Amino acid sequence: MIFVATGTTGFDALATEIDRLAPTLCEDIVVQIGNGQYTPQQAEYFRFKPSLEPYYEQASLVIAHGGLGICIEVLEHGKPLIGLSNPDRYDQHQQDLLSTLATQNYLVWCHELSGLAEAIMQARQTTFRQYTKPECVIHLQIKSFLDNLAHSKSS
Repeated sequence: MIFVATGTTGFDALATEIDRLAPTLCEDIVVQIGNGQYTPQQAEYFRFKPSLEPYYEQASLVIAHGGLGICIEVLEHGKPLIGLSNPDRYDQHQQDLLSTLATQNYLVWCHELSGLAEAIMQARQTTFRQYTKPECVIHLQIKSFLDNLAHSKSS
């Protein structure tokens, strides 16, 4: 099963393109459409679920908008991922994230929807790097900042 996630706000262009490709993919497709306006005709769809975990677990491939949360969740499940930047977002943060993750061989970054079919073939043939969550050290930075602040106030 191919799972497609468009995000909370929706990504109608992605939902439309995967619906167009669905008959050629020879695999069940489930699309999370969020608040999008387009409803797929060739694929199962839903707007929201309490958790996307069951879909990640069943998926042979995930295609998703370039949000940090979904990208990391999919990578932690070890599933092949194709990321697309939603051009309706107000800044370029999705492109920045996808560029970084693609450069590190964690996913296929599909720059344009017109290249989605090719990206699907590429993802099916690629051996991706296994994602390992980086060690969190923010608490050490916060402690250092607070220690320095306390020291400067006492001086």
